[in-house]
Amino acid sequence: MANSRQPNGSADSWQHAGTGKALPFPRSVVLVGLMGAGKTAVGRILAERLGLPFVDADREIEAAAGLTITEIFARHGEPFFREREEKVMARLLSGAPTVIAAGGGAFMSAATRERIKAAALSVWLKADVDLLVKRTAKRNHRPLLTGEDPRAVLERLAAERGPTYAQADLIVETTDEPADAVAARIAASVAATTAMPGSSGKDKR
Repeated sequence: MANSRQPNGSADSWQHAGTGKALPFPRSVVLVGLMGAGKTAVGRILAERLGLPFVDADREIEAAAGLTITEIFARHGEPFFREREEKVMARLLSGAPTVIAAGGGAFMSAATRERIKAAALSVWLKADVDLLVKRTAKRNHRPLLTGEDPRAVLERLAAERGPTYAQADLIVETTDEPADAVAARIAASVAATTAMPGSSGKDKR
């Protein structure tokens, strides 16, 4: 469930009064969380619900570099990748409202967190390690898992990054449920949070 207070209302809080026609959501929404949490799949559906474009930050990094994430890590190392990641996130956050699926490590950058805080609503897709292991085992494009024990790496990352992810405006617990169900819960939580007068989105419990 989403950790936010839910006042009466719906995901259509930003509609034209009386017209029933939904307006695009007025702020960017950034999905953060570990690899395998479902940020891309959920983000695409969430973007449709909010009337916003969707962008996967990792794909933007690849397009800018002309290399895959795996190739960037292999040729230039993780520090180079993180530098490019920070620049891409800055560019995306400076543009029009968008749903952004951030890379797993993007939110660990203090500069990126500040930019997100200023320009967007952040949502942590929180999933347990068993689910993350199951999902990441299906694909082999995760540089941090290459040649490593996936469970050990994911447990370490969950412990290291969890406290930082917890700074997100909304926390949404995810299970092995359809992406559209997760997107619907996020849309309702986003609408409820922005509907609260003077809310900063930090009323989590």
